[in-house]
Amino acid sequence: MKKFNKFWLFAVVAVVTLVLAACGGKDDNDSADEGKKDAAKEVRIGYFPNMTHIATIVALEKGFYKEQLGDDVKITTNTFNDGSAFMEAMNTDAIDLGTVGPTPALTNYLKSPKHEIVSGAVNGGAVLVVRKDSGIDSVEDLAGKTVAIPTFGSTQDIALMKALKDAGLKVKASGGDVNTVKQAPADTAALFVQKQVDAAATQEPWGVNIEKNADAKLLLGPDEFAWGNESTNTVVVAQTDFTKENPELTKKVLKAHAEAVAFINDNPDEAVDLFLKHVKDITGKALSEDEVKEAFKRLTPTTDVNEKVLQEMATISKEAGYTTKDDITGLVNLSYLKEATK
Repeated sequence: MKKFNKFWLFAVVAVVTLVLAACGGKDDNDSADEGKKDAAKEVRIGYFPNMTHIATIVALEKGFYKEQLGDDVKITTNTFNDGSAFMEAMNTDAIDLGTVGPTPALTNYLKSPKHEIVSGAVNGGAVLVVRKDSGIDSVEDLAGKTVAIPTFGSTQDIALMKALKDAGLKVKASGGDVNTVKQAPADTAALFVQKQVDAAATQEPWGVNIEKNADAKLLLGPDEFAWGNESTNTVVVAQTDFTKENPELTKKVLKAHAEAVAFINDNPDEAVDLFLKHVKDITGKALSEDEVKEAFKRLTPTTDVNEKVLQEMATISKEAGYTTKDDITGLVNLSYLKEATK
């Protein structure tokens, strides 16, 4: 009987040992899988040298990205002048994530859904300015006039269409009588001086720049233009392949982004100084401190995303012929942000 008990005792121990070994092996495999999910050793960030991208700029200047990602992850940056170039870079795998206007993001998504909006960055910050001698005192007066926009399909282009639509007008390309021309925001003041355009739909700090340097006036401020202060002007967009393969890195980037937003709102003067320094460092040109401070008052750094506004932007883009559909289901994914900031 004793031999029988010993036999079964050894058998039980052997079985338990095998089970524990198997469990240990499963944990090791899980750990390996987790490592694969965050295998990226480099994060490539894109943004514009504009006031509406101030959250990205502050996160870089204050070292928030570096602090979150650590020394083992390399951070590289690329700057762009318009949303089309930004989205092309994302489509060709030149950047992983960054800040861009929502319209290029949603227009591109409707053609190739390989990215997602993972956070807001700035609300407001877009204005409609006109030449003082243009005779334009209302949106209705834009009929027969020429308006400068950053590029076709940009967020400001769609915002202009929204303002015109509310006034019963359309751009010429859509059968109306308001002409639009593409012009880099930094160079738009020159067109005002030369009287080649009558108005401009632009983002800050270029609205203030045109007012100060081209004898222009503000027709619609950020609280009136298009969707007003509720308008999502800049968002954080990421490749879905990147977020899926690197969920923890994505959360760390968004935590740094949220830190930057909070810092800007708590320390506006220092944030403006950091913005001025950064733009001068990368462009070699110094912006007017007074103009930038004035422009800063016209925007709201935030991580919020107004999905209702995004849907209306998509519909206007479809009506303008920039897209063939307007269903943006799946474009906004705030789950990483919620995890990062809870």
